[in-house]
Amino acid sequence: METSGELADVVARMAAGTGPVAVDAERASGYRYTQRAYLVQLRRAGAGTVLIDPLPLDDLRTLDAALADSEWVLHAASQDLACLAEIGMKPRRLFDTELAARLAGFERVGLAALTEQLLGYSLEKHHSAADWSTRPLPESWLTYAALDVELLTDLRDHLAAELDRQGKSAWAAEEFAALVASADRPPRVRPDPWRRTSGIHRVRGARAQSRVRALWYARDGVAARRDSAPGRVLPDSAIVAAAEQDPKDERTLLTIPGFGGRSVRRLARVWLDALDEARSLPDDALPVNQPVDGPPPPHRWAERDPVAAARLARCRQIVIATAEEHNLPPENLISPDYIRRLAWSPPEDITPQTITTTLQGFGARNWQTVLLSAQLAEALPDPAAI
Repeated sequence: METSGELADVVARMAAGTGPVAVDAERASGYRYTQRAYLVQLRRAGAGTVLIDPLPLDDLRTLDAALADSEWVLHAASQDLACLAEIGMKPRRLFDTELAARLAGFERVGLAALTEQLLGYSLEKHHSAADWSTRPLPESWLTYAALDVELLTDLRDHLAAELDRQGKSAWAAEEFAALVASADRPPRVRPDPWRRTSGIHRVRGARAQSRVRALWYARDGVAARRDSAPGRVLPDSAIVAAAEQDPKDERTLLTIPGFGGRSVRRLARVWLDALDEARSLPDDALPVNQPVDGPPPPHRWAERDPVAAARLARCRQIVIATAEEHNLPPENLISPDYIRRLAWSPPEDITPQTITTTLQGFGARNWQTVLLSAQLAEALPDPAAI
């Protein structure tokens, strides 16, 4: 459906339905600059399955209001919550089938794998990386999209029962509540995003890095104007190669791999202007390494602070052993970043309570600190100093 009249019918149907509502969204990752939703799928008992094209609609707030009291069932909810919030949809309660499967100790947590293992149905996933901004959408793609929500509530029931059997339902509830709380939170803006250019480690020197920076921002501007994924405008490998070679004219630029395509050649002046700009920068405007927020990479700990490195090793052993005991991945028991921060700079007074306060300040959930704080309080002090 794609008109306001059809939306009103869908709102009425969904409001009259019963039980949880299965929700999914399709984006055009790898094709478009934005992460907007290009298709929204819903299924609810008594209402059936609905596919919504959000592009011609102002928003889906009326649908959101109709589902305000319902539990939403999503798979890998963190991937879809932001694009759903952008069109006015935010769950008040949710159940994430992927996260539930992780907490329950399933090795394979993809939707197709879980559906086959728990429900005995095979889902084809060959359209998962499609360009969902395509219009009109092919019938086979729409069938694929509908199947993504067809079995979600059945899967939810199986996983909920398994979590209950393992005594993990309260853990899952905390995790789901945290997802709801972050549903419409704006994404964290990374400082110096150009530093994440693939292959930048090969670019030596601040002057050459300024060329990466200039080309990255030039590409980002073009990608934003075209609503195209940056890598489709100019690949990272081309940026790195140009930064290393520093071409001064169009003929030299076009010999660099990645710059030979017709659409890239048409932008030759854009790339050369970016390189000219980087070349003209005074030394004090060149990139400098920014101070790291938090501890250094763990592989440097032994050299910089052997005592902290030993603390980290002891804490990791606690996390791994506890995760194995409770049959869940260590990264779902506690964020590795929280353990690194704790081990690098533990509280001055090490007690289970101070560890709990510190971890929860990082963002850890209550169930995680209940399982770990006492053991970490024992592991953190240097045994040689006791």
